[in-house]
This record gives sequence, structure tokens and C-alpha cells, in this order.
Amino acid sequence: MRTQDSATALTAIAVTTTGSPRTGSTGTTAPAASTPRTSGTLLAGLGVISFSLTFPSTVWGLESFGPWSLVAVRSTLAALIAGAFLLAGRVPLPERRHWAGLAVVACGVVIGFPLLTTLALQTSTTSHAAVVVGLLPLTTASLAAVRTGRRPSRTFWIAAVSGALVALGFTLKESGGTFSTGDLYLFGALLVCAAGYTEGGRLAALMPGWQVIGWALVLCLPLMVAASAVTLSIEPVHLNAHGVIGLAWVAAGSTFFGLYVWYRGMAAIGIPKASQLQLAQPLLTLFWSVFLLDETLPLAAPVAAVAVLVCIAVTQRAKS
Repeated sequence: MRTQDSATALTAIAVTTTGSPRTGSTGTTAPAASTPRTSGTLLAGLGVISFSLTFPSTVWGLESFGPWSLVAVRSTLAALIAGAFLLAGRVPLPERRHWAGLAVVACGVVIGFPLLTTLALQTSTTSHAAVVVGLLPLTTASLAAVRTGRRPSRTFWIAAVSGALVALGFTLKESGGTFSTGDLYLFGALLVCAAGYTEGGRLAALMPGWQVIGWALVLCLPLMVAASAVTLSIEPVHLNAHGVIGLAWVAAGSTFFGLYVWYRGMAAIGIPKASQLQLAQPLLTLFWSVFLLDETLPLAAPVAAVAVLVCIAVTQRAKS
């Protein structure tokens, strides 16, 4: 692996053989290809789009698999993909001091969040489950402040809380404002995922982001292989197109690719700012739910979308 491949994006500056900045035909200095902030925001945003498909894809996956076998198989497939990339890149084992953090990532985003949300989606709709995503940015930013010692500004917190309240109020209103039996699963998923995001973001500043999620997945591989064998023998399997596509996405898209770009984005722009981009995730999830699951589009969606995007813009400009 080349030394340029790092979790923190670098500004590319092209030079001539004499060492001067590259100039165009007019003699003006060409702008840098991208800044760490811009590329980090784009990567984190791409991760949010990938995550927004997780709940609809999980609902599809549950058409073919039981909740426990779906989580075990998705984690096994994702770990195999990650392991192949690590082997192809001849990536050395992480330093011993990083293994505890990788274990937190594994427990939070590889096992905990997928399992708890999958169990919740057996009794909750995707819109109700989106409550978790609405609260996740604020929870992640809070844990990051404690873990890293950084203190975002008052403006940041006002915008973050406002955005979380908008997302929470919107999703609760559209789901009837009632609490289902899956709520304990959802709030448990919120806590473990925020912890995994926070620790993963910290590690992504020390090693490439794809290696963070890659090693976390590989760490879980022996357990997930055993769990797959047991759960597939107990829970019925009824393969169909939706089930296979849903499993493929949550394994390759949400679990590996999504977390890869997400951790790279967090390393570039910081955990608190990256986490606020997830304020748009509930609305994206609702869009995919309408498009993929034929759910009714909430009338308040455009208003909530504008309010959430305003909050995101404020948090991205607020000083830490």
C-alpha cells in the first residue's frame, strides 16, 4: 500500500519539474483538486446515502431470512470482502494499542446496531426506526466530545439539537407518536452505534478508514461464521429476489462500503461535523421506503427536509 493512502485526505498540488505550481494556458495557478474539508464532506455524505438504504434493504432481507441469520450472514459476507481487500493490499496487522478500539467498532457497528435494528424492524416500520437515525448525530457528537476532549461551539450545539428535534419530531409524528415493543432495541442500537462511530472516527485519523472497518469485520469473522451455521439451521430460509438483493446491499453496501467512506469522511472533517450530515438520513430513508417499499410519502417531508438541511449548513460552518 502506498504511503499516500491515509485516512486524512490531503490537498493535491501539482508541480512542474522546476518545483513551481502548475499553471494553465493563461499563466494562472491551477486550483488544488480538492480540499480535505470538501472531500471529507463528500465521502461522509456518500456514507449517509449508503446508510439510508440499510433499513429498506433489511426489510427486503427479512423476506428470505430470519433476523438472527440475516445479521450473521451479512456480517460474514462483509468480513470476507474486507479480508480479501486486506490480503490484496498486504496490510499488516494493526498495532496492539488499536485492538481495543477496533473491538468497540466491531461490537457497535458490525454486530450491535445491525442486530438490534433488525430485531426492531420485525415490529416497527422503517419510518419509526428512522427515529434512531434522527437522534444518532447528536449522540455521536456528545460521545465524541467526551472521548476526544473537544468542545464544539454553542452555535454548533444549538443547530445540532434543533436538527435532531426536527428529525425526531417528524419521524414520531409520521409513525403515530407511539412506542412499539421494538423501541428498546432502537434506543439500544442508537447507543452502541454512536460509540462505534466515535471510536471508529478516532481510529480513522490514525489509519486508513477502510482498514478500520476492515479489521473490525475480520475481528468478528470467526464468531459470525459460527453464528451463521447455527442460525441458518434454526431459522427458515425462503430465497427470493428481494431477499438476496437486500442481503447483498447490507453486506457489501452498508456494512463495508458505507462505513469505509464514512470513516474517511469523519477523519477529514471531524466526528461532530460528519455526524450532523446524518440528520438528512431519516428523510432519505423515507424516500427509499416510498420508492422501494411502496410506503406512503409523508406530506411534511419537504418542510422537514428544508429545516434539517438548514441545520446541517449551520453545523458545517460553526467553529469547534
